[in-house]
Amino acid sequence: MILLGPPGAGKGTQAANLSAALKIPHISTGDIFRSNIKEGTPLGVLAKSYIDAGKLVPDDVTVEIVEDRIQKDDCKNGFLMDGFPRTIPQAQKFDNMLKKLNANVELVINISAPDSAIVKRMSGRRMCSCGRTYHVVNLPPKTEGICDACGSKLFIRDDDREETVLERLKTYHEQTSPLIDYYSEKGILKNVDGTKPISETTEEILKIIADLKG
Repeated sequence: MILLGPPGAGKGTQAANLSAALKIPHISTGDIFRSNIKEGTPLGVLAKSYIDAGKLVPDDVTVEIVEDRIQKDDCKNGFLMDGFPRTIPQAQKFDNMLKKLNANVELVINISAPDSAIVKRMSGRRMCSCGRTYHVVNLPPKTEGICDACGSKLFIRDDDREETVLERLKTYHEQTSPLIDYYSEKGILKNVDGTKPISETTEEILKIIADLKG
């Protein structure tokens, strides 16, 4: 299963919920890269050489790292991809790799949300150095700009600044949103509304999966 959707649509949260409910691993390419780099595997060393040079890890290397991950025992009953594939060429390479393993993508969930809602959601996030997260509308601190837990001043991550969010959305629309058509044409894509409460969206996705299993 693959989760698609713009940055800030809630893919990470839904992936964690679904992974727990379905008892299948949630696989994020960022996590796999970090794990391979930390363990010093040959693929990790190769990926690190590109990252250290400020370059994107080539699709072939990314697909190889994903292939290595999905052959581990915990993926025997299925797995959930979050943040991969990001482009049509990656999706095609992923399909070819799965075919080689006698597997295929069974379901793609597209968590949709308008750009305006995402900008509002992400630019409203506030962080504390102690790790607590707030939102100026959805989860405000008791005192504006101050952490409830430790009293430190809250800050906005660079990733959450409006101009950065708009730039990330532009990249998403150019590179990743064409995957919606790619998987729609295969008849395996379902859309869900990412602006609903988190639990409602999780329930909706679980119902889609239950209906699919018949």
